[in-house]
Amino acid sequence: MRTIVRAVLRGSLRDIRHVEAVPPGRARGQVARVYEQAQRDFGVLAPPLALHSAAPAPLAASWLMLRETLLVEGRVDRAVKETVATEVSKANSCPYCVDVHQATVESLPAEPAADPEDTAAVARWFRQGADGRTAGQAPFTEAEAPEILGVALTFHYLNRMVGIFLEDSPLPARTPAGARGTILRTVARTMRPVDGPLSAGAGLDLLPDAPLPAGLEWARPAPAVAGALGRSAAAVEHAARWVPDPVRDLLAARLDAWDGAAPGIGSAWLTEALAGLPPRDRPAGRLALLTAFAAHRVTDGDIAAVRERYARDQEIVELTSWAAMTTAVRLGTRLGARPTARLHP
Repeated sequence: MRTIVRAVLRGSLRDIRHVEAVPPGRARGQVARVYEQAQRDFGVLAPPLALHSAAPAPLAASWLMLRETLLVEGRVDRAVKETVATEVSKANSCPYCVDVHQATVESLPAEPAADPEDTAAVARWFRQGADGRTAGQAPFTEAEAPEILGVALTFHYLNRMVGIFLEDSPLPARTPAGARGTILRTVARTMRPVDGPLSAGAGLDLLPDAPLPAGLEWARPAPAVAGALGRSAAAVEHAARWVPDPVRDLLAARLDAWDGAAPGIGSAWLTEALAGLPPRDRPAGRLALLTAFAAHRVTDGDIAAVRERYARDQEIVELTSWAAMTTAVRLGTRLGARPTARLHP
């Protein structure tokens, strides 16, 4: 079993599609800083982080959000946050993230600090509408909202990136079906801080200070979470400043009109949406829309079409990261618009 687990972790960077991850031994500058901190604070260099490594700012943003919302021990028990990550990943049809975070829930101590009824209530709330269409009062307080909604926003972002750049499971296809759960739980147990509980805000210096995007005011009660979300959104936006205005305007318009439902099986919605773009912008527009609304449908051909104009891995990551972040912030705004209440009124 240990041999299989080591093989999973050792070969994980080779599983990244469409772009080449920077190997740890060749990492420099900001990429090296993120790698070092992720391996110390998370226990491993996970593929959902490493897939960003061609673009240093999105890499730092993805790590900073994950660290400050999910990994830091704050007001909300880890079991609750891992449950949120799992439910959002299910809603986004991201089996990779479901496997990892469901296994993490199962590998946590048998006697969690959180009341199981509270955890179940949070799970139901997200299950009813992780895309922001949830009706009714949220089963958590304003003080708990930064961590709970912060995890949701983070996974709305990560699910989209994982859907494009990773396979459906972190385990090799040859893994025996009967061993999958055990291996996943073993891997999950390796994802622990090397030096004990994490200090909130210790990673903020990876990115320059920036204000919270409008609509994420629910994060303010937790300054480290607010700082991470503000810095991350601004860094991704700055890195993708080259994205053509027609593509930006198209994504904004589609998000404005979006009811949160997944698009249909066909491609008529894409054809209609792209018709108004200049031909040279259509490949980038197509990739941005797929990232936002159907990341698992991105193909080699979609990436190749964008590379005809934007050839570097860095630009592929920056474009998809921008579309994923723009969508995640929009969904975080919708979720945060719901009233909160105490878990035990």
